[in-house]
Amino acid sequence: MIHANNLQEIKFLLDNRVSQYNQADFIHSDPIQVPHRYTRKEDIEIAAFLTATISWGQRKSIINNANHLMDLMDNSPYDFIMETPVYSDGSRISKAVVNPDYDRIANFVHRTFNGNDCLYFFESIRNIYLHHQGIEGVFSTGYMAEGSAYGALKHFRNIFLSIPHANRIRKHISDVTANSSAKRLNMFLRWMVRSDENDVDFGLWKKIPASALMLPLDIHSGEVARNLGLLERKQNDWKAVEEITSVLRSFDPTDPVKYDFALFGIGVFEGKNNLLH
Repeated sequence: MIHANNLQEIKFLLDNRVSQYNQADFIHSDPIQVPHRYTRKEDIEIAAFLTATISWGQRKSIINNANHLMDLMDNSPYDFIMETPVYSDGSRISKAVVNPDYDRIANFVHRTFNGNDCLYFFESIRNIYLHHQGIEGVFSTGYMAEGSAYGALKHFRNIFLSIPHANRIRKHISDVTANSSAKRLNMFLRWMVRSDENDVDFGLWKKIPASALMLPLDIHSGEVARNLGLLERKQNDWKAVEEITSVLRSFDPTDPVKYDFALFGIGVFEGKNNLLH
């Protein structure tokens, strides 16, 4: 257990790094720059969700491929998805027949996320806006049902996979009931829910409080948290997310995931070792 004095020292360090990295300059080196291309709520949501979905691997590759995907969607993601009808069975080929532009999407690839995966994502997003009050509506319904980000993530996955889909799609939507850390979806929630004067995160959604958010735990933030003694669990899974977020909530009960800027920034830009020396 960390001594109280050391805990305060760590909080001081992290607060300092939040101030350093939670700035407009951060946007230009981070995948969050992609949804920042847009002003309409639905375009921001869709661009953010798709960008978060492919946010693994090298950051440069993530940003380049997410921008490329937006270009393929004529830089109007909501219109591109909503203006193409689908058959009642959710068949992917219907979109290619109705809109030849979908042929471009079929060739998209980011690591193991391919064009067919992307086309299913479009179909599911369209279904969500047509029948479930949009992406915000799905997450908010799940949150209000259980009063937790866990409930929001669980409900979203269920709705997202509620239309016919190939088994391979399931790996692209994290399952917190299987103890997944859900790093990318938690990052997406941070983008949509958090707000402050620096306008890095969007703060578009009002029914989920920032106090309920969970840390988007990844290899960088996890290693820094362990090095500081804030996280004991070895695996980056949901139990680890609960452990580290509980500590961060003791630092700031109203906005615990602001420390994502600090933990991630230290891990990527400074290195994780000897931070208190």
